[in-house]
Amino acid sequence: MSCDEFVMAKQLELKGRRYWILSEPDGPGWRASVNELKDDGTQESLGIEAYAETRGAADDAAERKLRRLLQAY
Repeated sequence: MSCDEFVMAKQLELKGRRYWILSEPDGPGWRASVNELKDDGTQESLGIEAYAETRGAADDAAERKLRRLLQAY
């Protein structure tokens, strides 16, 4: 099995833009990162990462960071 088989994703639409929260196992916990989906089908990493014991907690932390970033603009 490759690590790619364990990557999970959640899609969000905020302020007219689409984002993926990508989650993967990281040691004893989970790491979540955020990518923006562009209209041309490409993705851009936003540099947002979060680590937690569970996938849900990592996803939630990454989403909170994204929402805080968007509020600043």
